[in-house]
Amino acid sequence: MTSREIAFFTCCLVIMGAGWGATQPMTKLAVSTGYGPFGLLFWQTAIGAALMWMVCAVRRRPLPLNGPALRLYVILALIGALLPNAISYRAAVHLPAGIMSLLLSVVPMFAFVIALALGSERFRWRRLIGLCFGLLGVLIIVAPAVEIGQAVPTGWALIYLLTALFYAFEGNFIAKWGTMGLDAFQVMLGASLMGLIMVTPVMLFTGQMIWPQLPLPLPQLALVGSCVIHAFVYTAYVWLAGRAGAVFTVQVSYLVTGFGLIWAWLMLGEAYAATIWLALGAMFVGMYLVQPRPKLAEPSAIGES
Repeated sequence: MTSREIAFFTCCLVIMGAGWGATQPMTKLAVSTGYGPFGLLFWQTAIGAALMWMVCAVRRRPLPLNGPALRLYVILALIGALLPNAISYRAAVHLPAGIMSLLLSVVPMFAFVIALALGSERFRWRRLIGLCFGLLGVLIIVAPAVEIGQAVPTGWALIYLLTALFYAFEGNFIAKWGTMGLDAFQVMLGASLMGLIMVTPVMLFTGQMIWPQLPLPLPQLALVGSCVIHAFVYTAYVWLAGRAGAVFTVQVSYLVTGFGLIWAWLMLGEAYAATIWLALGAMFVGMYLVQPRPKLAEPSAIGES
């Protein structure tokens, strides 16, 4: 790449990180009035499906509906959207948004452990040390004896880590078994539609339907904004990975974590003690040492459907 291309792609990376980092405070706002997780999941999958349908329509890429493709959509809808996001919406009621951004940075560390179990990666001491640094960052956050300036319920923090675990499973699933030749937009459309089919009856049965109000109140605006931002930033991620390379693009993880803390401060007024920077530093060291190789850093491995 030329110096001009590097500068341009770096600006794109910063914009992507700022966008993705804003989705955690927006999630916090979305759950602030007691909306149930299934109602939020319904609109998340519906908005995501609508946006991805428009992208696929413009690109004239039809959605395959054969048996293997449908199985792929079901698996990715469950491990990449419904299960992690249901946990995320429930945990967001109890956890500060900045803490959620920090905890999500363990995705590549979980992905390394899963890859070892699947035989996709060979053991490397460098990455094991990175895993230890990541766990140190988690311990700083969840340890009751450590003061970080915000109340962090240990139980909910540990439950929220399941979100990162599901995203790590999704990335490894795609890295090992692929997407049957489908591009990221087709996969997202299929997974969003399948997720919509699965969550709708649960939402209706539990009475968690969220009826839009005009003008949209702040929690509904936050939900719509989060879904739209994710869809367009994910599109940018796919585009950038194809031009600047997967290893360069995956560095957005650092920016998502950092911007998540900044947006939590600006949007929600969350403030943290100096101890939080120890946790952030440990997380960053862990992410650097457990940096995924190109095959684990493909666009679909980012895991936030």
